[in-house]
Amino acid sequence: MSESIYAIRGATTVEFDSVSEIDNAVKEMFSEILSRNSISEEEIAFVLFSQTSDLKSRNAAAAVRKAGYCASVPLFCVQEAEINGMLDKVIRVLVQVNHPKNGEPKMVYLNRAEKLRPDLKR
Repeated sequence: MSESIYAIRGATTVEFDSVSEIDNAVKEMFSEILSRNSISEEEIAFVLFSQTSDLKSRNAAAAVRKAGYCASVPLFCVQEAEINGMLDKVIRVLVQVNHPKNGEPKMVYLNRAEKLRPDLKR
């Protein structure tokens, strides 16, 4: 099977800006991405997180490391652009993968972030 380079997108939300809520939400989202796409960390080139400016207690990249993921994967976290009417308390992720592609990548949108991609309902 030939390998492909592709990206997997995802997002989640938290109700409150707290270390524990961000840690739990990021762990849930990242484990779902790995599971739904049958990928291992060795197949990940890098992970880019963004989070809305109302989340200040924890960096999503730190949360994924705390959860035990991505010990040797490059991670980067940026602040999401502020747009009028945007969803609040959102953490987004872009995972670049080098993996044998079995069909279309499965994107993961959890909690209130499901509103961002209604076309991807579980």
